[in-house]
Amino acid sequence: MIRVLLALLLLATPVTAAELKLATWNVAWLTTREDGNRNLPRNLKSRSRGDLARLRGYADRLAADVIALQEVDGPEGAALILDPAEWRFFFPDERDVQRSGIAVRRNIPARQNPDLAALDLNAGARFSLRRGVDVTVGEGRSSLRILSLHLKAGCREPDDRGRDCDNIARQAEIIADWIEARRKAGEAFAIAGDFNRRFDRDPLILPMLERAAPLTRATAGRSNPCWGGRPFIDHILLGGAARDWAVPNSLRVLVYTERQPEWRKRLSDHCPVSVVLDIP
Repeated sequence: MIRVLLALLLLATPVTAAELKLATWNVAWLTTREDGNRNLPRNLKSRSRGDLARLRGYADRLAADVIALQEVDGPEGAALILDPAEWRFFFPDERDVQRSGIAVRRNIPARQNPDLAALDLNAGARFSLRRGVDVTVGEGRSSLRILSLHLKAGCREPDDRGRDCDNIARQAEIIADWIEARRKAGEAFAIAGDFNRRFDRDPLILPMLERAAPLTRATAGRSNPCWGGRPFIDHILLGGAARDWAVPNSLRVLVYTERQPEWRKRLSDHCPVSVVLDIP
């Protein structure tokens, strides 16, 4: 009888959705390497303890559950602003300073999938084009496959032309293949990162991705208030069931309170961008 009553109680308990805050943040050359390291730009200055403390404060204010990171020098770099006791770090199998990564809170199940290594069109070069890191968070039908990436710079505008645009188009083809694989597998997925591309009037890159599967772009029709306002190049794209999980009007940009130009280098020239997902 007790077992029957427990079963009835369980059936009567409503199944509630879980909110997950997904963010993307290019932290701009976040590294533990010392000034003068051959893998760093000559004019790059290390952040002070105070600068790192400010970044940690912004990470706390962001209050995300999953962060797609860019320009972070592996787990050691991520640990400068995120507490490893609270976060797990996933980075691609490469030694580049400007790596993409994914940080996931330790109370959330997560596993790393093979890197999207093909995105690095100059593998092995001193300054390569960066792999994508691929992580699944959650379990079962509520799991979300997340790709964090940082694409080639130099082709932001719709009418730009040249080698940089050729390279980012090649990268888009690789991402489109990844998207198609997610569609065929019936997976909910998100692509978050620094696309180095303005999408509002994009005739090439975004349409190429959308041909692989329907996508919802969290930044669509919005402008980025970071550092005085500009079009977004940091985007969060949702596909599969994740398109229905996006909480309406949940897009947020955490703008730094520091306004002087010097803080663009001391903090980052990118602000964290986030969206909330209501996962069944």
